Amino acid sequence: MHTKKTATLTTLAALLAAGLAGAGPAAAADGGMLPHPGPDGLVWVDEFRGDGGVASGGASKDLPTVLTVACDGGGDVRVTMDSKGTIVAAFNVECPASGSAGVAAASMAAGVVRPGDFTIVVDASTRTTRWSLTVTQPE
Repeated sequence: MHTKKTATLTTLAALLAAGLAGAGPAAAADGGMLPHPGPDGLVWVDEFRGDGGVASGGASKDLPTVLTVACDGGGDVRVTMDSKGTIVAAFNVECPASGSAGVAAASMAAGVVRPGDFTIVVDASTRTTRWSLTVTQPE
């Protein structure tokens, strides 16, 4: 689907820009924390450290939206999702220092995320906090 390819390219551009701003991606010793979201996925960030986020397009107003964030490495992350100038999700995820990752999600009914673009900001409490995220619109 063309919109999903556009969303992926937009996400990659946003991650590259964040990396150039000093918050570069880290190599995973044990892989990402969230699996690839499959055909329902709009965004997948396999792994990132510190502050970051994504901008994407291709959202449908006719489908529900699920934002899932996982993290580890200590501290916490504050996650905010904006759709067309309106905050549609905001939550914190506690990030265990070791062991399994902390996970939280926001599920939004169809129409909450408006058609087209959206942004997600992840504010990590430390530069070493590792996180992963997915945005899906299950059909």
